Amino acid sequence: MKLLHLDSSVLGANSVSRQLSAAAVEGLRKTTPGLEVTYRDLAAQPLSHLSADHLAAAQGAVPETKAVQEDVAQSQAVLEEFLAADIVVIGAPMYNFSVSSQLKAWIDRIAVAGKTFRYGANGVEGLLGGKRLIIAISRGGLYGPGAPAAAFEHLQTYLQGVFGFLGVTDLEFIVAEGVMMGPEAREKAVSAGLATAGALRAA
Repeated sequence: MKLLHLDSSVLGANSVSRQLSAAAVEGLRKTTPGLEVTYRDLAAQPLSHLSADHLAAAQGAVPETKAVQEDVAQSQAVLEEFLAADIVVIGAPMYNFSVSSQLKAWIDRIAVAGKTFRYGANGVEGLLGGKRLIIAISRGGLYGPGAPAAAFEHLQTYLQGVFGFLGVTDLEFIVAEGVMMGPEAREKAVSAGLATAGALRAA
């Protein structure tokens, strides 16, 4: 069984989402003999954002420069890496109410018509129904249901929408919020998130 582990926080060792995603992977590794883990740090090795060259290549155009050729090849490698994984664990911090630009660039590489979704007579059909996704979210403030700032929560809702569009029905969230509201609030949020990560069912 293959697991793809992604982190997208720019905070390195100070990142809560990285701590939670690592705990989730470690727990699954202990309970799943032979689990093959691939790790990708989207902040340390960021993907470029979509361009007209990417879209042209997707339509069959031959990239004109070596730089574009290498970028298109990387795009294909990222997609194949994602498709090959049975489980995907993503560390996803909230930046300005939504996903980090690094994670968005990755999503743009894996949301590909004909590969992860398709258009048919009945509309859009997601093609990833057999994949399990575990997303470790960190939020500086309080954005959960009922919170005054809940309307600004475009991280978890966006990821639910995107991966639902791709057909993922096995989607789990580990949430730590209020991590910028003082040391006590941070410790409480991280402890709760780690407890959730530790309770994940075996792969």
